[in-house]
Amino acid sequence: MNLEFSAEDNAFRTEVRTFIEQNYPESLRAVQDEGEEMGKEDFLAWHRILANKGWVAPAWPTEYGGPGWTSVQRYIWSEECARADTVPILPFGINMVGPVIYTFGTPEQKAKFLPKTLSGDIWWCQGYSEPGAGSDLANLKTKAERDGDFYVVNGQKTWTTMAQHADWGFFLVRTDPTAKIQEGISFLLIDMKSPGVTVRPIITLGGEHEVNEVWLENVRVPVENRIFQENKGWTCAKFLLAHERTGIAGVARSKRGIDRIKSMARTESEDGTPLIRDSFFKRKIAELEIDLTSLEYTELRTLASESAGKGPGPESSLLKIKGTEIQQRITELALEAAGHYGMPFFRGFPEDGANLPIGPDAAHRTAPTYFNMRKTSIYGGSNEIQRNIISKMVLGL
Repeated sequence: MNLEFSAEDNAFRTEVRTFIEQNYPESLRAVQDEGEEMGKEDFLAWHRILANKGWVAPAWPTEYGGPGWTSVQRYIWSEECARADTVPILPFGINMVGPVIYTFGTPEQKAKFLPKTLSGDIWWCQGYSEPGAGSDLANLKTKAERDGDFYVVNGQKTWTTMAQHADWGFFLVRTDPTAKIQEGISFLLIDMKSPGVTVRPIITLGGEHEVNEVWLENVRVPVENRIFQENKGWTCAKFLLAHERTGIAGVARSKRGIDRIKSMARTESEDGTPLIRDSFFKRKIAELEIDLTSLEYTELRTLASESAGKGPGPESSLLKIKGTEIQQRITELALEAAGHYGMPFFRGFPEDGANLPIGPDAAHRTAPTYFNMRKTSIYGGSNEIQRNIISKMVLGL
């Protein structure tokens, strides 16, 4: 595998860096700097700029609106976005259901959903997990019964990220309760404004409204909104999860996370000694960087394989496991570097009643971020399940 960047690749990097510098919204940067919770329009601001440029879906085929980038260009793009600390494009439409639709959908479904997914006119959410079907996803209970040209859907989904903003959702439902556990499942696209759909917030430990419960009570869904064959939705689910797991690795953004920790550790502590001089802390950073470099090479091999026309295989599970473990270790080190200023509800006591944080700016959201990142080893298929996949598909156990 040749890891040298060509002159064309370096020119592309310059083009990308210049575009981001000239077009990333200052208003969005201000929201990020303040650590405020982002709303729908905040997330869509950068999405729409990239959609107009034709860069919002780096991995999509050109026939469906992708830019036609090579694996190296996609890698450079992720690096430059992380370097500039841009808001990530939400994955539910671009990285998850979009590839399912252009791979398994009908021409009518592609024409209806793909252009609006690219433009940001459709905000998607994912209806997979249920109270009794998280890591054991195939054990889902939400059912869809056929009634002429419609399915009548009843059930509950949980941990549905950003469902409060969603226009449409992609849901796994059971259409044959008598079939084996991974059979009898269908993949439905559901209008979130349909009668019978109720979204209820779940507030995270960081105080944010990021995830939700979704209740479906006699929701009528046209049969034409089913992707692929009835009772064959597990095929779509596995395909989607493989793409999701590859994207979860987050190598480029983990690099930036380590840079932030180094910056925090170089700041003098209250006794005047920077934490970076502590040999034990330096060793933790070094171990992280070594692991991240190894993960980076694995990601590059995966991208090269995809460029050769192969879909993500068991290596997506490797990327998911190591990527999320590294992300969690980064938040742990950041919290350690923040010290007591990282306490989740440590606030100043100004007389005007404002609830302002105190201490270094870099420490302000270390605790909420730490809490939030506990989920990464669970979503997309828990890391324990990924190890089972690797043992079966790679080791043959």
